[in-house]
Amino acid sequence: MSSSTRSLVHTNEFRARARRAQGWGIGLLAVAGLLWIWFAVHLVTPYEDSDGRGSPCPALLTSEYVHHESCVEERDWPGLVALLGGSLPFAVAGAALYTSGSAAQRTADYLAEVTRLDSAKA
Repeated sequence: MSSSTRSLVHTNEFRARARRAQGWGIGLLAVAGLLWIWFAVHLVTPYEDSDGRGSPCPALLTSEYVHHESCVEERDWPGLVALLGGSLPFAVAGAALYTSGSAAQRTADYLAEVTRLDSAKA
């Protein structure tokens, strides 16, 4: 196997790892986005008390009366905060993976272009 063939194989593997990292990053960002959407749905939809027999409480973002005592007590605030906080690792890891994959891809493109220009000059 010649040197240029080994180099090409290594470059292709490098690019494949970069694309894989980008794919994982997009996937993790999608999971975070779905969690954010689910959080937003909870903020804009009305809800009932836990036994289901009371009057429905208004949506948190679409009503002036969100501080009614029984409604405030019935809303699952720890669950909502956990949902939002649980999306954070997915968002951070997804952004980091996508960024590192993009940087690796651009580096491979740059090195391929430099190699092409060097071989054309010689």
